[in-house]
Amino acid sequence: MKIRKNDFVIITSGKRRGEKGRVLKINHKSQRAIVEGRNMVKRHRKATQQGEEGTIVTMEAPIHVSNLMIYSEQAGRGVRVCMKYQGANGELFDTRHAAKLSFSGDGMRVQKVRFCRKTGEIFE
Repeated sequence: MKIRKNDFVIITSGKRRGEKGRVLKINHKSQRAIVEGRNMVKRHRKATQQGEEGTIVTMEAPIHVSNLMIYSEQAGRGVRVCMKYQGANGELFDTRHAAKLSFSGDGMRVQKVRFCRKTGEIFE
């Protein structure tokens, strides 16, 4: 899944289309994310003890990750991201070259990063 916790995303479909926010929580099993302050719903809570009153609680509801895109400040809109490998010197490689470098024995450290092809932006 290319969307992670603390990413700044934009909602691409539904009633909340065009709204932006930070991802608070991700459920990988159901592929849903909770975006801060977006997709607010009201839940009616029953009184748990005698003498208490029931309340109405407003909370964020999860959104499917297919309806979210990572927001790019450079592009000013949501962008698609792909996975690349970044070397210690900041150079980007595709999967085949990264595998060759990591097994070459010269001690080059390679890590996986999210990369936008249109803007060249790297999302940590």
